[in-house]
Amino acid sequence: MEITTLLAIGFCLVAGLLLSRLMKLLNLPNVTGYLIAGLLIGPYVSKLVSKENLEALSVITEVALGFIAFSIGGEFKLTYMKKIGGKLIGITLMQALCATAFVTIALLFIPGEHRVPQALVLGAIASATAPAATLMVVRQYKSKGAVTDTLLPVVAFDDAVGLILFSVCFSLAGVFATGAELTFKEAVWKPLFEIIKSLVAGGAIGALLALCMRFFRSRGNRLCLMITAVIIGVALASSLEMSSLLTCMMIGAVFANMRKDAINILENSDRWTPPLFMLFFVVSGAQLDLSVLMQAGLVGVVYIVFRSLGKYLGSYWGSALAKADPKVKKYLGITLLPQAGVAIGMAQVVSKSAELAEFSSQIVTVVLFATLVYELIGPILTKAALMKAGEIEAANSKFRLTFDRRSKKVR
Repeated sequence: MEITTLLAIGFCLVAGLLLSRLMKLLNLPNVTGYLIAGLLIGPYVSKLVSKENLEALSVITEVALGFIAFSIGGEFKLTYMKKIGGKLIGITLMQALCATAFVTIALLFIPGEHRVPQALVLGAIASATAPAATLMVVRQYKSKGAVTDTLLPVVAFDDAVGLILFSVCFSLAGVFATGAELTFKEAVWKPLFEIIKSLVAGGAIGALLALCMRFFRSRGNRLCLMITAVIIGVALASSLEMSSLLTCMMIGAVFANMRKDAINILENSDRWTPPLFMLFFVVSGAQLDLSVLMQAGLVGVVYIVFRSLGKYLGSYWGSALAKADPKVKKYLGITLLPQAGVAIGMAQVVSKSAELAEFSSQIVTVVLFATLVYELIGPILTKAALMKAGEIEAANSKFRLTFDRRSKKVR
């Protein structure tokens, strides 16, 4: 029987739901189950979903990426940014830049034809942190203290920093991969212009979205408006050579700052995105080529080791410069290891690049492999760090998968 695109979507949803139940029994994040589900039904294992099906489902990936970035931008209210202060921004920048620098430099020592562009791209992806698993642990165990108070704003700001780093490094990688002359225009102006275009376009769409909300007051219409804004943002980014991630992040940021009721409106969006995000992660897992994984084994190990070192030492040094609590210096970096949605989204952007086509599959595989590792051990290490810091009470130390649905976001 021929597997049509609609049937492939059905397989993805069923597999994702089944594996999410298994992950609940094992006290593991759903995203891990989605990735494993995709791997099992994908073209490299059971072949229930073919490469042609994955190609047809690429539009789902693009839209899901847009909503992931949109939800990130929705967290950046100016009042919130003033509240967290310059010290926490400094810690965020330090840990993100260290993760990028450590991975990039380490990968440059691994022989390979495309080691420079590959190191740049993976280094940029290393900066991203997935807040979902970390926040789940914080809420489940009712963690309170200096580490928790620092952790929450850092993970919120981290993805924005990662998106900007990725935009710059992605453009530079394209120059090195094609052998083009490294001029000021290609190295600095082109990525900078792409970032500026993305932010301006996203800001304009976000402002228009906020204005339109005045004329549409029902939940259904407002949800339609948000979906329209994100899809238009993704489409314009693709047509005008902009970053869809930055564009949609700016849509969410401008909208959140122009509407006093933005939180309630954005919660309406969160009600319909779970199946979209499930499909995104399952499709991403289906693209995991185990044969490539064997070839990329050393790169994957180096990526995981040096990203972990970069996150920990960057957080330690940033906390020391900010004169943070000693517990923050010691334990914050451990809680920043999880990596999922945004990193996978960046890898998907690479997979669609013609300039990086020769090694894009290796990058996608390394990122997916690292995501599986980090999502398996990340929540466990986060719990251990918060317990060592004395911010989890003994009565709450038993791991239970109960969390606030209204505040959870999949990334």
